[in-house]
Amino acid sequence: MWRDLKPIGRDRDSGGYRRYAWTGADTDCRAWFKAQAETRGLTYELDRNGNQWAWLGDPAAGDAVVTGSHLDSVPDGGAFDGPLGVVSSFAALDELRSRGAEFTRPLAIVNFGDEEGARFGLACVGSRLTAGQLTIEAAHRLRDGDGVSLPQAMEAAGYDPYGIGADPERLARIGAFVELHVEQGRALDLSGDPVGIASAIWPHGRWRFDFRGEANHAGTTRLVDRRDPMLSYAETVLAARREAELAGAVATFGKISVEPNGVNAIPSLVRGWLDSRAADQATLDTVVTGIEKAAREYAERHGIDLDVVRESFTPVVEFEDALRDELGSILGARAERPLPVLGTGAGHDAGILSGSIPTAMLFVRNPTGVSHSPAERAAEDDCLAGVTALADVLEGLACR
Repeated sequence: MWRDLKPIGRDRDSGGYRRYAWTGADTDCRAWFKAQAETRGLTYELDRNGNQWAWLGDPAAGDAVVTGSHLDSVPDGGAFDGPLGVVSSFAALDELRSRGAEFTRPLAIVNFGDEEGARFGLACVGSRLTAGQLTIEAAHRLRDGDGVSLPQAMEAAGYDPYGIGADPERLARIGAFVELHVEQGRALDLSGDPVGIASAIWPHGRWRFDFRGEANHAGTTRLVDRRDPMLSYAETVLAARREAELAGAVATFGKISVEPNGVNAIPSLVRGWLDSRAADQATLDTVVTGIEKAAREYAERHGIDLDVVRESFTPVVEFEDALRDELGSILGARAERPLPVLGTGAGHDAGILSGSIPTAMLFVRNPTGVSHSPAERAAEDDCLAGVTALADVLEGLACR
């Protein structure tokens, strides 16, 4: 499975992946998923929001156990973020069949669409739509960097953008969702464990800062006469780092757009996107408020107009205690010591769905902690340990 997926959407120069929603690479990943389902004799289904499902047993029976993740990527992302969960799900099913497991509940493997939000700027579009956390109107307003709307992109890929929306009937069929994911940090590496269980997802969001100044000639305009928004933006980036350090949180300006974007031109507009996350809501509010306050002070000092827009937000997710404890009990029975339980600052489809159905997550050790990068890694032995753990969990949940 890894060999089949490896070349899809991979950039030759960076070595990273560019599997963006509703592009050719995304289409190829979807074809791969469908082929994996059909090879195993599973019932393949595409839902109204473009999410893919592979069913063992009757989808309409209810109380299903679902596992899976996503196949799309961030710009120049790594091979494991998302695909590890999907590949491991198929491998775990293969393992259970080799054990002769007898299923008493329906089982499904899912590939959620547009989890990373790399193209349209909003993460977890597929699961948000399904859970009713993204309206049809808001989804139709999404546009990529080239001005292509989500409906246009879906239509170009052969999908119906007018049938999207909340899918409570589908969610009502699901009794539990367990997502396996490569850890995006070094907690497991530091503890020496190949697999861990998620406790919670930090609250997180994305904010757009628009600094508007005045375009002018870079060579002839006196410094004192300039209204350069790049200065305010640069100072705000430093303020974000300072506020995050003081609060024990994280804050990142990782995307920027400049107009007119000329080497010899003072910008008229600098647009930067802030990603900030913290262990609790109060801390996150403190960090973002501090960054915005500093940005407005810098903008006023340089004669710059500033607009701040919150583009997305996900509150803290505490995974259901009962399901999390059940995972711990299942896996603890076969382990020499209890599996570590850890929180994460990364968002996931499991977090989006947690408000609608019981969800849980397993993490696989990442020896460097690097993620969203071509340098993302996971050792083969740890990946196999993840498959075994997921198979044990699915057996405990769906075969009792």
